[in-house]
Amino acid sequence: MLHDMSLCVKRGDLISIIGPSGCGKSTFLRCLNFLEIPDSGTIRIRDVEIDKLDGQNWNRAQERRAHKLRAHVGMVFQSFNLFPHRTVLDNVMMAPRAVKNASPSEIEPLARSLLAKVGLEGLAARYPATLSGGQQQRAAIARALAMKPAVMLYDEPTSALDPELAEEVLQVMRRLDEEGMTQIVVTHDMRFARAASDRVLYVEGGRIIESGDPEELFAAPEDQRTRRFLRSLL
Repeated sequence: MLHDMSLCVKRGDLISIIGPSGCGKSTFLRCLNFLEIPDSGTIRIRDVEIDKLDGQNWNRAQERRAHKLRAHVGMVFQSFNLFPHRTVLDNVMMAPRAVKNASPSEIEPLARSLLAKVGLEGLAARYPATLSGGQQQRAAIARALAMKPAVMLYDEPTSALDPELAEEVLQVMRRLDEEGMTQIVVTHDMRFARAASDRVLYVEGGRIIESGDPEELFAAPEDQRTRRFLRSLL
């Protein structure tokens, strides 16, 4: 359960959310994309704002606005969620074709350029089961980028990967940051959170306990709960 969580993200920022398992990090991320319906509050991404939220009385008008908001958001999950019976290229092309009714000839050049961006240009005809975990996650990032989102959300994108494969994925995220993509990352990778983030949030018990510059937060956290969590990991 979340309690009065408030976050304002500037365009181009990379925000890392850290905290113990079960503290509400993933729930918060899912609320931003309305995979979970909040009980109250306001969510605004670009020019789409949805307020007076009530998960018990979610109506069609709000769902239409949520659908419009989701068009600005790309989301990458821990478990990749690629369609196993489709090639990598088809996986990347599916969302624009389904949501925007784009023709294959229109979307294929974009899909191939995105696969090149994530280092998979030679694997377009392969199926997910033939890829490593890092390659599958990079394909999932390319798929999310195909909708040209304003913000990318990542829910533990590297937790199922060994360090070498995780680094492949983190390099893609760093490259997107350099290009100005707004990114919010739920992660247990403290090295990445410290080195790549513009801001780090420590969450515990469904609340934002502390937020700040990564170097300051990691070197001298103000709250004892943050200090205790970082001590247990570092």
